[in-house]
Amino acid sequence: MPADFVCLDEVIPGLVTALAYASSNNFVGSPVDGYDVNRAILSRPAAEALASVQTRLAPMGLGLKVFDAYRPRRAIDHFLRWVDSADETTKPRYYPSIAKNRLFELGYIGLHSTHCRGSTVDLTIIDLATGADIEMGTHFDYFDHSSWTAYADISALCRANRLLLKVLMEQAGFKGLDNEWWHFTLANEPYPDVNFDFPIR
Repeated sequence: MPADFVCLDEVIPGLVTALAYASSNNFVGSPVDGYDVNRAILSRPAAEALASVQTRLAPMGLGLKVFDAYRPRRAIDHFLRWVDSADETTKPRYYPSIAKNRLFELGYIGLHSTHCRGSTVDLTIIDLATGADIEMGTHFDYFDHSSWTAYADISALCRANRLLLKVLMEQAGFKGLDNEWWHFTLANEPYPDVNFDFPIR
């Protein structure tokens, strides 16, 4: 791990880490290459910016849960093999309305990922008292228009919750992704042209 990368649980008190790709609870249906443990890693500038969001949420009784952060390049290769396979066991939960062979075409899975640069994070907001995710309208990695950040055909509460996450992350220096309400990249990322591949251990 580069010297200026950090483990988020060591620098952000109270952060909940639930890396989907370190488990079988993901669209591939099994742990993904490079994710040996449930440990979220980011560049230090991204981690420090994220810590400021956690601090601002605390007085509201809220906090952050991270689904993915730094992603080894080898994980992308795993995704590519999965797309080429006949396995569709996760289709009902993750891409019920889309043919698997169109996930690349529609941009839900890519040949490259900003996550490999070390300053992108996928996350949601939780209720600190219960530990439950607040309602966002869809779960993480749900490949559908309803996961688009500005999707309007969800409850007013879900729209407000998405907006809260978006506004706080943007104020901390992150920029979002139009088709994934959970995805944010540090605007002034330190490694915009580097794809790292060290495993998460």
